[in-house]
Amino acid sequence: MKETNYRADNTYLIEGNTGDNPKLMGRALSDGRDSLYLEYYFGKVQAVSRTGREYSRNERKTEPLGLYIWRAPRTSAERKQNKETLDIARRLRFEKSQEVLEMAEGYRLRNSRDINFLDWMKMYADRYTKADIREIRRACRCFGDFLASSPVYGRYAVKLRPAQISKDMIRAFTEYLTDRFVGEGPSTVYRRFKKIIKNAVENDVILKNPTTGITIRVDYNTLRKDILNMDEIKMLIATHCRGENPDVRRAFIFCLYCGLRWCDVKDLTYGNVDYSNRLLRFEQSKTKGHSASSGVVIPLNDALLKLIGDGDRQALIFPLPSHTMCLKALRHWTEKAGIKKHITWHCARHSFAVNILNNGANIKTVASLLGHSSIRETEKYTRVIDSLKEAAINSLPVPDLE
Repeated sequence: MKETNYRADNTYLIEGNTGDNPKLMGRALSDGRDSLYLEYYFGKVQAVSRTGREYSRNERKTEPLGLYIWRAPRTSAERKQNKETLDIARRLRFEKSQEVLEMAEGYRLRNSRDINFLDWMKMYADRYTKADIREIRRACRCFGDFLASSPVYGRYAVKLRPAQISKDMIRAFTEYLTDRFVGEGPSTVYRRFKKIIKNAVENDVILKNPTTGITIRVDYNTLRKDILNMDEIKMLIATHCRGENPDVRRAFIFCLYCGLRWCDVKDLTYGNVDYSNRLLRFEQSKTKGHSASSGVVIPLNDALLKLIGDGDRQALIFPLPSHTMCLKALRHWTEKAGIKKHITWHCARHSFAVNILNNGANIKTVASLLGHSSIRETEKYTRVIDSLKEAAINSLPVPDLE
């Protein structure tokens, strides 16, 4: 925080506008940290001075949170710690502000009918800190796009009250998702949207969950995304683009031969590589903390070790730009290679599974390499292999048996 923001008593405002109750505050400590606390305002009260004079003073109350941030963070770890701590403190302030509103006989419930749900949804996404934050933001954008493009619900594209979210609107939204996306895309977006709605219900922003009983069914045993066969992978590797990002190129090739997700490959450090045993060890971001199969071990051959290189244990192996920039680079690369398929980054993971199964790998081995908790998740790739075999047989000329 800037020194100019500090008051005479070494406190400063972190979050809270005029009328907000409580406000999130900070107090400078002598050890280089700032202590976070909440400040409540209860209006003006009459008081009597020592001389007997009556006067009005502001009635305030502070609540220490037991949270601390670095005043001048010097390392990325300290900056990350500050961000996570502030996110926790902001959530606590929001929850306490709801409790203050509730004191006035259901004020929150009555007031929620007049709020703009689109603003509330954006606030929820901005304060969300879990691993699927990108999908949460995507669900918010999709719902906004749906309203803006709908001839029926377009009038709600700017302001939507919680009470105006009906089951018919939700059904229309699921139809919009089904038309817009393919494969598991509609279900993925809708699951995150339901997560947002559930939070709104829990905080009494919405009185009744409008998504109850409305689902998007997906056959998870069918692979709908395009894959790259070995010939196409060779074409891609042989293709170079002017001004290409070498880290994007290396990372995608690595995923084609190891089956990693984008969210995992972007976080790999040289510390994940066991050079003596030629192994890669990492925890999957998607399942870390809630799956016994989140840890993955992948053997590395000479080509993959060369692709990785060597560096400081804390350094990233593939310092990638944003997911959007990676997709743009990948799209330009595949077009230059003459590949007509719709290839996303996740297609590398699917391509890896199909290609090693096609080369005779055991399904349990593939499940282990992909970090699947059971082979049931891996079985969808065997259907692709069966269809490839059928296509290969059908490609043979029909013999004349007469």
